[in-house]
Amino acid sequence: MTLNSPRVAFLLPALGLLALAQFPTIVWAACEDPPERGVFWMRCDQQEADLQGADLRRATLVQANLTAANLAEARLSGADLGGATLDRADFSRATLVGSRLVSAQANQTLFVGANLSGARLDRAALVGADFSDANLSGARLDGADLTEATLRGANLSQANLAQTNLLDARLPDADLRGADLTRAILEEAVLTGVDLSGARLDGANLLRADFTGADLSRANLTGARIDGARFTDARLDSTIWVDRRRCRPGSVGECR
Repeated sequence: MTLNSPRVAFLLPALGLLALAQFPTIVWAACEDPPERGVFWMRCDQQEADLQGADLRRATLVQANLTAANLAEARLSGADLGGATLDRADFSRATLVGSRLVSAQANQTLFVGANLSGARLDRAALVGADFSDANLSGARLDGADLTEATLRGANLSQANLAQTNLLDARLPDADLRGADLTRAILEEAVLTGVDLSGARLDGANLLRADFTGADLSRANLTGARIDGARFTDARLDSTIWVDRRRCRPGSVGECR
């Protein structure tokens, strides 16, 4: 039977309609698939889902709705959550190594003790999120909104926080060694006891920030705004100050 035969000409439109009729069913079935490695939940509604401890490694969760979902201790390494809605979800102690959360909305979300090393959270909305004791080493958070977020004891070494909004954020005892905070907003942020050795803070907004007891050795503060900032007992050993002066070795609390 050739493609030009009358029988084929009759069957082709019918087959096309059948495929179109089945397509929505196929898409819906993906959202109904059980949580498993590599699951395809793009744009799926999983609000308040109980996914504690689930294996979602390399899953596709792009633009999915996981509002208030329980993902505590879930395995999400390599997963794509770009543009997903994660408000008030619980990712406590979850593993998200190398995961992608670009432009995700995760306001008031819990990432306590989570491993997000090498993850991408650039341009994400993380207002009021809790990253206490989380591992964000080498992560990208450039352009993210972390207003009023908590990062107590978090590991942010070598992380990219350029132009990140950390207004009124709390980062006591966090590890920010070698982090890039170029032009970041840290106005009224709490950075007591933070390790910022070798970090870049050039052009950053540090108005009324609290650096009490912080280590700013070899950090670069060129052009930063520091009006009202507190540097009590802060280590400023060889720090490049706002006016491009290099502080003397052993400087504490004041650039000498």
